[in-house]
Amino acid sequence: MGDGKQGVMVVEMSKGLVPPHNQNPFAQLQDKFKELENGFRAWLAKQSLPVEAAVVTTTSAAQGAAIGAFMGTLTNDVSSSFPTPPPQAGSLNPQAMASLKQAQALAGGPLIQARNFAVMTGVNAGISCVMKRLRGKEDVQSSMVAAFGSGAMFSLVSGMGGPNQAANVVTSGLFFALLQGGLFKLGQKFSQPPAEDVFYARTRCMLTSLGLQNYEKNFKKGLLSDSTLPLLTDSALRDVKIPPGPRLLILDHIQRDPELRERARRP
Repeated sequence: MGDGKQGVMVVEMSKGLVPPHNQNPFAQLQDKFKELENGFRAWLAKQSLPVEAAVVTTTSAAQGAAIGAFMGTLTNDVSSSFPTPPPQAGSLNPQAMASLKQAQALAGGPLIQARNFAVMTGVNAGISCVMKRLRGKEDVQSSMVAAFGSGAMFSLVSGMGGPNQAANVVTSGLFFALLQGGLFKLGQKFSQPPAEDVFYARTRCMLTSLGLQNYEKNFKKGLLSDSTLPLLTDSALRDVKIPPGPRLLILDHIQRDPELRERARRP
């Protein structure tokens, strides 16, 4: 009886009816988190634009604040070494005050950095959400608009730059926009698969079927494209440094292919 029950349990586990007791708890937690995340995204996609933008901005700002607070703990010792100017110092030397504010913005404590990062990430995510809903796509223009807004708001809350606040807002926004636009284009370039060379489509297929795909570079180096397949000879393959065995397989394949054989007979 005991063996029979054990056999039934094994069958049920194999069918997914009974969860295995030795499953990794960390993997279970990851699966649960992904399930919650997918459910949240599905719910968010059904909401109106203002609701979605508000939720995305708030959650992104909270994440940015957490990152900023952590970064602020690393720079807290540096910011504490900055001198505290007297109240009347701002009217005496505006440029010096602007430089001091800029240094404090870049090396502030946890609260300052949490505020800065919350503004940057929240505004960026909110504008990106609105642009995606309105335009129906994510492209470099939307990314740069979001980055401009993020940089402009960062300039306002942090006091970065010189005494001319309007110019600082525009300059910071343009800097953020150009930087994010460049990163967006760079990411696109490396994420796109390389374009397939149409002149070597049949050659690639032939080499793959023969298990000789490593010699595709030899064909390209010798400019032996699809149009030259019916004209291939042993000496031509030897000139591109293909060994004797693969040469025999390639020539035999060409001889057995009716279409290539017919093209070779044409005047």
